[in-house]
Amino acid sequence: MRASLIQIAVEEGESVENRRVRVGALVREQAGADLVVLPELWTTGAFAYEQFGTEAEPLEGPTYEAMAKAASDAGVWLHAGSIPERDPEGPLYNTSLVFSPSGELAAAYRKIHRFGFDKGEAVLMGAGSELVTVRLPETTLGLATCYDLRFPELFRGLVDAGAETLVLPAGWPERRRSHWTLLAQARAVENQSFVLACGTAGTHAGVPQAGHSIVVDPWGEVLAEAGAGEEVLTVEFDPARVAVTREQFPALKDRVLGLERPRRAG
Repeated sequence: MRASLIQIAVEEGESVENRRVRVGALVREQAGADLVVLPELWTTGAFAYEQFGTEAEPLEGPTYEAMAKAASDAGVWLHAGSIPERDPEGPLYNTSLVFSPSGELAAAYRKIHRFGFDKGEAVLMGAGSELVTVRLPETTLGLATCYDLRFPELFRGLVDAGAETLVLPAGWPERRRSHWTLLAQARAVENQSFVLACGTAGTHAGVPQAGHSIVVDPWGEVLAEAGAGEEVLTVEFDPARVAVTREQFPALKDRVLGLERPRRAG
């Protein structure tokens, strides 16, 4: 399976519309890939809080339309990163979109863990509540977004739902880049899954981004890692290694906590 992670540079001075056009062209250039992944909130920048309200769009808004067309033109599965979604009956959401090679919406995931410690995203956006997986011909994707990476119970839930490849778009800050790499490897090892984590480059509202998008295999080995600037990180991996790893080292079968067990009468 061939995956391309497009590490987009989000910089001041480029309009959202121009960035949509540019990113759409980058997606089309990945024709021949099985899966293309974009970062979190690449239309606005993950730390550009003041733009969330002004740039928020309905689920089937301009970014949806542009990315659906790009996926169809390239003939790829496209995880289109996330957008600031405006729900007509509620708050904003940080919502990821996944499109099939025909341009149909295959899944939408509203970010569950909001970053900000009572400010920023944590107060400007609502929290999602549903775990989301997507079945591809080669593998089942489990969806998470940026700050979700710090909460292992979410990923264990995705694995319980059948996920084999964990896909995470992010706008991760440079000052915590060491956590980014460490946690991506930890989520891969503990869930015996591939992790595809795609971040942004550039500077969002004065916050330098980590870049360094990364692909990790079920043993925690880094298969590919980007640098700090805008680039396309392409890697080939064998999804069948997940089942092989789980059979060779069946740690998931030894779980005790977090499982539903019958209560002992007493």
